[in-house]
Amino acid sequence: KFTGKDIYQEEFDPWGYLDTYYNLKSGVLVTDGFLDFALRKLHETFTVHGVKGETLIDIGHGPTIYQDLSACESFKEIIGADYADRSREYFEKTVRNEPGIFDWTSVIQAVCDLEGKGTTVEEKREKLKKTVKKSIKCDVTKSNPVAPLVLPKVDCVMSLGCLECASKDLDSYRNVLKNISPLLKVGGYLILSEILNCTSYLSGGKRFSCLSLNEEFMRSAITDTGFAIIDLEVIPRKYDKEQYNICNHDSSLFVLARKLRDI
Repeated sequence: KFTGKDIYQEEFDPWGYLDTYYNLKSGVLVTDGFLDFALRKLHETFTVHGVKGETLIDIGHGPTIYQDLSACESFKEIIGADYADRSREYFEKTVRNEPGIFDWTSVIQAVCDLEGKGTTVEEKREKLKKTVKKSIKCDVTKSNPVAPLVLPKVDCVMSLGCLECASKDLDSYRNVLKNISPLLKVGGYLILSEILNCTSYLSGGKRFSCLSLNEEFMRSAITDTGFAIIDLEVIPRKYDKEQYNICNHDSSLFVLARKLRDI
């Protein structure tokens, strides 16, 4: 059964999600290799591929900040965007490094080590705080996801682990890509990461639906939406039977693409 946006608004628990997926000892996306993969690919995106600009929109950020740690070095402004009020509130508290929030210290240190500039954890926290201006309400199923706001077109749209949860079928996923594309300038960059061949995941004791995606579909959906793929990498998941019951994906995908045209 598809888990709609209103269920996320009413029932999604940011802390439960973070502990299940990003706990450094037991988190599913830590032990299966995804987090290290994502940090490496994001670092490559903003260094090797030179993605930079004025404004980046981070769509469906949930309660995590790891995805913005490299981005904040290459963009003057990051705008968070998520549907669930609790996720936006938790995200903003984390950016402000308020007491009692999930501890990202070791992840921040890992990003500083990747960058190799001698940046301290505190300096990185301060950079993130200065760059992430706000988090706004966002519904990717709408033709203007940030309505009633009308934003100037941005240089980069990023969405990690969101769109496969917001789409009930493959046609819906294609429509979501069409909805977020107008937020982006022609020539701007799209950064996507998804887990593949997943049908559901547990978070905070509740099971949420997930659209099963594969690499072939992702390639066609992205190019059909007017993008050229610059970098695409898939890594297999490190198998763990117990964790497979929590989230049944078999691999993870990261894509960097450039917008060629409006469609």
